[in-house]
Amino acid sequence: MKFFIDTANLEEIREAQSLGVLDGVTTNPSLMAKEGITGKENILKHYLDICNIVDGDVSAEVISTDFEGMIREGEELAALHPQIVVKLPMIGDGVKACKYFSSKGIKTNVTLVFSAGQALLAAKAGATYVSPFLGRLDDVSTDGMHLIAEIREIYDNYDYQTQILSASVRHTMHIVNCAKVGSDVMTGPLSAIKGLLKHPLTDIGLKQFVEDAKKMNL
Repeated sequence: MKFFIDTANLEEIREAQSLGVLDGVTTNPSLMAKEGITGKENILKHYLDICNIVDGDVSAEVISTDFEGMIREGEELAALHPQIVVKLPMIGDGVKACKYFSSKGIKTNVTLVFSAGQALLAAKAGATYVSPFLGRLDDVSTDGMHLIAEIREIYDNYDYQTQILSASVRHTMHIVNCAKVGSDVMTGPLSAIKGLLKHPLTDIGLKQFVEDAKKMNL
């Protein structure tokens, strides 16, 4: 399973990259705003900065909600760098734009997916990635992991090559469960990725090793 980090913070991206397990980055306008990145030129430059840190795909989201606007923005984003993936919303015009970009060989990530039917449409339109939102489904008392399993079954049934990018990951168990049900990718915060390192028995064992090593007078 690929590990993406969901942020626009360059320091967090560098830290995740330094672990040696980072495969890509997802961003959106909200994450850009959180980092104080405003203005078109600054945003485009920030995407390039991210691409220069990581080796994998970097999802860059369009702001327009109409077909023509998505095409215009998406083509500009895709021209920035080969690693850029055009992130499109799961609406009618977003599906149409996905089909357009896939026919041009431009990678896409269809986001704001909350049902298996939406994921099926995205795959038929040739999406590179589809992003079902786990955390947001959990927030409304719906089993987000069940949705990932449903999408996995459908994609396997028909050999769709669209990758399941589990988004809105909140914690380490989301990551582990995504891996168990066959998600191709997960994207979440640095805290969730680093959380996988933690176990009290590891801490206890390491402490004992260090204490024993001191007794050896090395």
